[in-house]
Amino acid sequence: MKCTHLIVSGRVQGVFFRDNTRRKAKELGLTGYAKNLENGNVEVVAEGNEEKIKELIEFMRESPGVAKVKGIEIKHKEPENFKNFEIL
Repeated sequence: MKCTHLIVSGRVQGVFFRDNTRRKAKELGLTGYAKNLENGNVEVVAEGNEEKIKELIEFMRESPGVAKVKGIEIKHKEPENFKNFEIL
């Protein structure tokens, strides 16, 4: 199991980006969370199969809905054993 910490920048708040990300993560069987940050970015932590995490990242890069993703900062971290994928 892998755990990836992502900071997504662009027009990602107020456009259902977190909800779209949550839905895709659940579809892929991933756990973790999506959270708005004060600077306008969204923090996403995704845990699960490495290939499924890559699929989630690609989904986010394609700017789901009306979001406009400009960049994704990717870091790997120790798994935290989340139970599901939540919006915080």
